[in-house]
Amino acid sequence: MKILAIDSSAKTASVAVVDNGSLKSECFVNAGLTHSRTLMPMIDNALSQADMKINDIDAICVNAGPGSFTGIRIGVAAVKGLAMCENKPSAGVSTLESAAYNFTDESCVICISMDARCNQVYTALFRAENGEIKRLCDDKAVSIDCLCDELSSFDEKIILAGDGAEICFKAFAHRLPNAVLAGENRRYQRAYGTALAAINNNEFKDSALLAPVYLRLPQAERELKLKKGENI
Repeated sequence: MKILAIDSSAKTASVAVVDNGSLKSECFVNAGLTHSRTLMPMIDNALSQADMKINDIDAICVNAGPGSFTGIRIGVAAVKGLAMCENKPSAGVSTLESAAYNFTDESCVICISMDARCNQVYTALFRAENGEIKRLCDDKAVSIDCLCDELSSFDEKIILAGDGAEICFKAFAHRLPNAVLAGENRRYQRAYGTALAAINNNEFKDSALLAPVYLRLPQAERELKLKKGENI
């Protein structure tokens, strides 16, 4: 199965072409450029480097959230447009889960966290064992203190990854001596992990059903609810 995988859920962006689980080409950018400017050229480049065209692809997947509201919308819209035009199935993948696939060679607990501002992170826990990634909890938005309390129940090696990992490490590393910060080369989500998660979850379906996944309301909506005295 030939898969085109896309991530534009945060500051970084990446595109990968995967054939039966094997990485054929990948483009990765962490230059702070807007995804609306970089994503389509990256898709063209990844396909070209794999010596493929879009009609050679069997399915398309994307990190559908959590993450940047704008970035998620750009990625999901791009995949829906490509998939509908070419009549290809698509899959929406958890950004957090895709990042966990950077550590299939480890044996540990993986904590993926993304900066959600206001001393909160989007986070999920996974276990890496025997080359497999197993989810330990659902994606959620929690305070950094709550995440520290949750991780304190593990006495094994914990790898912190994601764009919120460094914030978390600085906040509670002194309380968790078994927690280590992932190297920058493996810290961020990659489109290759998006493809692996989609394959393992077997979630390809009609692209019309693809939608962004937000764990919180947009900031403007949250502020409006607060002004009205409503719960958020």
